Amino acid sequence: QVQLMESGGGLVEPGDSLSLSCVGAGSVAKVGDMGWYRQAPGTQREMVASISLAGITYYIDDVKGRFTVSRDNAKNMIYLQMNSLKPEDTAVYYCYARVLDNLKFIWDDYWGQGTQVAVSS
Repeated sequence: QVQLMESGGGLVEPGDSLSLSCVGAGSVAKVGDMGWYRQAPGTQREMVASISLAGITYYIDDVKGRFTVSRDNAKNMIYLQMNSLKPEDTAVYYCYARVLDNLKFIWDDYWGQGTQVAVSS
């Protein structure tokens, strides 16, 4: 069974920085695309940033220049460094990964449990 486990998050003030991390564990044979999504109360979940196996990154306009996504393929980990945080960044952040399960021998999409990021003065 594949699990994605997140860490990081918390309550910070506007302008502060925060770092999130997520590790794939269990029956992980290989990890493909990875990314971070977020969902604020009353809104739909949206992609924040993604990174391919080759390291190609994508960001939504709202976070360009402030957030940095990276990954460690050897550790099956993805990171999100968030700088210059704004109140509108407040949301539950979820990591995502497309994983080849070495028990099922199929690629499938997996999600972390979510971690709360709150930006408030």
